[in-house]
Amino acid sequence: QVQPVESGGGMVQAGGSLRLSCAHSGRADAMGWFRQAPGKARELVAAADWSGDNTKYADFVKGRFTISRDNAKNTVALQMNDLKPEDTAVYLCASCPGRYGICTKEALYDSWGRGTQVTVSS
Repeated sequence: QVQPVESGGGMVQAGGSLRLSCAHSGRADAMGWFRQAPGKARELVAAADWSGDNTKYADFVKGRFTISRDNAKNTVALQMNDLKPEDTAVYLCASCPGRYGICTKEALYDSWGRGTQVTVSS
């Protein structure tokens, strides 16, 4: 199984935007974006089913982040707007077998990227 590969991280000032991208295997998987800040547990940020029509967001990003996917290109994106210093973390892309529909439980994800750093300065 091909491991997802993230790109697009970087440094931005509070209120700015970044767009993360994840290249994945193209298997009919649900996809998710997670993040992990130093000393904190990994947490789900956003998830989408295979079609991309069904999405879920953590409360702390609702209205600011958008997950989308282009299945023709085997990519999934996370558009992050109005970034805050507390959004600073390593952001990871992961895939979950498509039979689960949309995956909100971390334990269902079976393939993980290495992550990309997002740093938001105040």
